[in-house]
Amino acid sequence: MNPMKTSPVALWLRWCLVAVGLTSRLAWAQSDLAVYTDHLVNGFQDWSWATRALDNTSPVHSGSKSIRVNAAVGQGIYFHQTDFSAALYSNVVFWAHGGPNGGQKLTLAAVAGGQTLAGYALAPLTANAWKAYTIPLSTLHAAQAPNLNGWILQLQGGGGSGVFYLDDFSLTARPAPALVHVTVDATHPLRTVDRRWTGVNVAVWDGNLASTATLNLVKGLGTTLFRFPGGSLSDEYHWASNRSLNNTWQWNTSFHQFAPLAKAVGADVILTVNYGTGTPAEAAAWVRDSNITNHYGFRYWEIGNENYGSWETDTNNQPHEPYTYATRAALYYQQMKAADPTIKVGVVVVDGENNYSNGYTNHTVTNVRTGRRVNGWTPIVLTRIKALGIVPDFLVYHYYPEYTGQESDPLLLQTSTWWASAAADIRQQIKDYYGAGGDAIELLATENNSNAGSQGRQSTSLVNGLYLADSLGQLTKTEFNSFVWWDLRNGADTTGSFDPTLYGWRTVGDLGLLDATTNAYPTFYAFKLMHQFLSKGGMVLSATTDDLGLSTYALKDGNGGLQLLAINKNPKLTTSASISITGFTPLTNAIVTSYGIPQDDAARTHSGSLDLATNSVSNISTVFAYNFPPYSLTLLSLNAQAPLLRLQTTPPSGSPLTFELRGQPGASVELQQSSDLIHWHPVVTNHLSFPEGVLLESVGGTVRNGYWRGIYRPELN
Repeated sequence: MNPMKTSPVALWLRWCLVAVGLTSRLAWAQSDLAVYTDHLVNGFQDWSWATRALDNTSPVHSGSKSIRVNAAVGQGIYFHQTDFSAALYSNVVFWAHGGPNGGQKLTLAAVAGGQTLAGYALAPLTANAWKAYTIPLSTLHAAQAPNLNGWILQLQGGGGSGVFYLDDFSLTARPAPALVHVTVDATHPLRTVDRRWTGVNVAVWDGNLASTATLNLVKGLGTTLFRFPGGSLSDEYHWASNRSLNNTWQWNTSFHQFAPLAKAVGADVILTVNYGTGTPAEAAAWVRDSNITNHYGFRYWEIGNENYGSWETDTNNQPHEPYTYATRAALYYQQMKAADPTIKVGVVVVDGENNYSNGYTNHTVTNVRTGRRVNGWTPIVLTRIKALGIVPDFLVYHYYPEYTGQESDPLLLQTSTWWASAAADIRQQIKDYYGAGGDAIELLATENNSNAGSQGRQSTSLVNGLYLADSLGQLTKTEFNSFVWWDLRNGADTTGSFDPTLYGWRTVGDLGLLDATTNAYPTFYAFKLMHQFLSKGGMVLSATTDDLGLSTYALKDGNGGLQLLAINKNPKLTTSASISITGFTPLTNAIVTSYGIPQDDAARTHSGSLDLATNSVSNISTVFAYNFPPYSLTLLSLNAQAPLLRLQTTPPSGSPLTFELRGQPGASVELQQSSDLIHWHPVVTNHLSFPEGVLLESVGGTVRNGYWRGIYRPELN
């Protein structure tokens, strides 16, 4: 039995070596996007409607295979991809061979947003010879298109006939900008940091979950939220017996073996109760056992896992049906809340109001805002559960941008922007189908990883670590209040793609942060760095960049500092950036925490450090330069210059000097005096420490003449 993650969530998107100072750009271009290299790569699919063979052996331009086409007039070759941004690319490049006759006339047309754009007529093919074709995306009216789908080569009349051949399709990259501009705005926070953003799924099949080694690893990782017992397995799992379905054998780690780990780490917990083969009474008994009998205090409980999906076990009369799910979920909610009224209970949703109707049409609902009749999972669930008088505490969302055969490193690293679309879509569905009272419903993301199918090289590569960080960074700018990575330990898989177009060197795929023992994948270290980014709390800031190859995120942390995270998504290029900060004045020194190619290479060569690297830099100001190495995560931790404490009045000579400070415990003040409000001089050389909120009086003696001010230094404790 394979307990690993198998849920094919069909959402594949629509659409260090640190050098400080401005230096010249390395002589590398951005990476081209291969489409056909002996076979289709980077997730492109063959949607052609001409007779063709993608494994032709002669003639070939390079490699061992080419595409043989035998088309009638009007037929075409179409290589399709789900929406991706054309902004990083400049030209369509391919080679064509006219066969023995030649003279074939082809038009090339881009497809964007599902629409075929105006075509471009190519020069006739040459008989018995290969010829290169390079067509700018601008010529195809697709330059900068955010939703490029690929392109069509269509045979036109009035030219030659007979078989022709194609080979070596790619999109060439645009030249990299000489300087990338990064802007951080500390004056308009976007939202508050949520501690549930550093969560990890853990599972009953993990035989090392309850070990001391795992405890130490997750403490070092910074996990603040666990989800148990294990994705799709949740709809087969009976918590009291630690068994699934009617199996007589038990899983490696029971609920009561997992619970001490969560308590020792101090993490929140989300428990997924069995909807597919369980009962409301079984779920309520789990709540009582956890929180009443054993006083675990586990707060978050979700009803089932991805119950819209045919891959989930569901023994109801109408499996995977939203009306049935909502009706039964109401019973779960009522009985679980009766067991412990303090818990939070969530239900499963998807984005897209027509998604996952699953063939059932007997409970369609009307969108009162648009007047449309819809049959999707989420509208029916929300409408039905509202009618039953239930206000779910949160809605559960999962996101996997890829499935088996869709793996693409450059395109995966474009997908993290989906979080904003998903959050907006689900919130609109709450407004449309739940209405009054829905504003209080939270959105929680309880699963995310790159690929929901068979795993290969990408899942254990540095690229998936970059994706984890970029995905979480984008989520922090939305209203999702949790991020739970799939998962801590998943298991080795060799059935996915190991195509040479994918970056990496490991010979197994694995969605886990760790292998079966204690060896960590790049996703582990990316998660660890993201915890450092978020661990001080605070407020999310706007951090923008003018290069899609460099993602940036920023926080005004809870200690008054500024955290700036940069993700260089280019495998070859060091990115020179000019960073401008408004609303925050940093000290000149900063701490740099990084992870990237050097650490990944150290894991391969067994030479050097595998862990995060820590350094310091000293050129920091409100505008400064920084070079970000290729395929890297870089966290710049900036401290604020000491702010001034304003005295409400300047007391007369001979009066006590008093002012009130609302600071953190152990902070300090240095007093200065001036006779002209311009030239200040320190008059107290020793820093004065005091408890939070204390009123300072007669500090430094009595006032003599002139004006006084204090400089508050919160970082000295």
